[in-house]
Amino acid sequence: MSKKTILEMKNISKSFPGVRALQGVDFKLCEGEVHALMGENGAGKSTLIKVLTGVYAKDEGHIFVDGNDKEVSIHSPQDAQRVGISTVYQEITLCPNLSVAENMYIGRSEGAGTNWKKMNEDADKLLQSLDIPAKATQQLASCSIAVQQMVAIARAVDMDCKILILDEPTSSLDEQEVEKLFGLMRDLKARGVGIIFVTHFLDQVYEICDKITVLRDGKLVGEYEIKDLPRVKLVAKMLGKELDDMSDIKGEQKPYDGDDAGEVVLEAEGLYSDAGIKPFDFNIKKGEVNGFTGLLGSGRSECVRAIFGADRVLGGHVKKNGKTIKITKPLDAMKNGIAYLPEDRKNDGIIGDLSVRENIIIASQVLRGFFKPYSKAEANKFAEEYIKLLDIKTASADTPIKSLSGGNQQKVILARWLMTHPEYLILDEPTRGIDIGTKIDIQKLVLKLASEGMSVTFISSETDEMLRTCSRMVVMRDRKVVGELSGDDLTQNKIMSTIAGGDK
Repeated sequence: MSKKTILEMKNISKSFPGVRALQGVDFKLCEGEVHALMGENGAGKSTLIKVLTGVYAKDEGHIFVDGNDKEVSIHSPQDAQRVGISTVYQEITLCPNLSVAENMYIGRSEGAGTNWKKMNEDADKLLQSLDIPAKATQQLASCSIAVQQMVAIARAVDMDCKILILDEPTSSLDEQEVEKLFGLMRDLKARGVGIIFVTHFLDQVYEICDKITVLRDGKLVGEYEIKDLPRVKLVAKMLGKELDDMSDIKGEQKPYDGDDAGEVVLEAEGLYSDAGIKPFDFNIKKGEVNGFTGLLGSGRSECVRAIFGADRVLGGHVKKNGKTIKITKPLDAMKNGIAYLPEDRKNDGIIGDLSVRENIIIASQVLRGFFKPYSKAEANKFAEEYIKLLDIKTASADTPIKSLSGGNQQKVILARWLMTHPEYLILDEPTRGIDIGTKIDIQKLVLKLASEGMSVTFISSETDEMLRTCSRMVVMRDRKVVGELSGDDLTQNKIMSTIAGGDK
């Protein structure tokens, strides 16, 4: 028996200056269905969701909800909520300083929101019914990211949402947290809620979803039953070409073989910071790609933040090309030829209201000094050079960076640091939340830079990605270094057994 259609979007089109973001896209969602919306960055996924939730006004098309023949008008997120559509974003949009219950009922004057005792009782009842491990009265900030996302979902459920949009909800979660979230999704699916799931993790799509809709370049490629679309075919449809064997990426690049190949560029001894990592030793050679690996929270990012001076260093020594240097702040690192692309693109990377050009030149301008500003012509020349080099999809260099897709924002930040011509480049989760095509581009670029003599530290939550790019890995567990692997030992099994604390 076919399920009832609870959402139908027909012929949706949307343009921005210089860009046709959506061209005649259709999308259908049934009750009790988890439906993946897939595509590269810039394919139109976010735009389609923003049209559905009233953030953007569509240029053309029709939206029907709950099987009604009458078209609905959605001009704001409030309109979307009124017809039963709720969204939980990758970046938590709740208030961490308020309690769990306050976050669930904030902005709602009716019912429980006016009575503290009733609000807490209702919140606890709902949290228990959804098996969410949180108490109504605890501060949201004390919950893990996964639980915070579940609270956001509970809020949506309590507002009688029929359609739940989950936009990259798992990008900051570990495996256990993902499983808890999937349990909640299965519970909601059994209750008849239709879920639109946006993610870049292919494994998760095949674990939780019933159908897949693929977009490419603002157009609909097709809608598929999960059983009818093997992974290789999904990737091919997203890219618009057959996927090269990604395991061959490493073989395409030649290792750096200059006169100073193998010389240590940077070494740290007994380094630790106020972020809670144990003292660690580290070194990287000229033209080498190495990495820190470990589970989320193991201390990977904290190690590189200490090297770059992004966290306050409490002890240890750093040498650059054999000479002791002092790094107490990022500017010290930059002056010593060190560049750092941070894990949190939104908060630590992009400057949203500035243009692509301004975001590209800012680090180089800091090194040059603000009393010696680049001329408009110079700035344009540099921006165009890096837009072309990294194939950044933007209408122009004047476009605000916040209007670019996540993958293209990441490329702009990479351009920013490449423009400083660093000897040592640190990339912390450079491919998180971006499409598979851009991931391959970034991996190839990393290996190309290393073959030209740059030293690169590459951190990724995806172990197979690190195995393709790194020749050596430092393994972290519980905020301390527990091993270092290279050569024949650099395998998935050996990494996992080192993380686990044994060889079995």
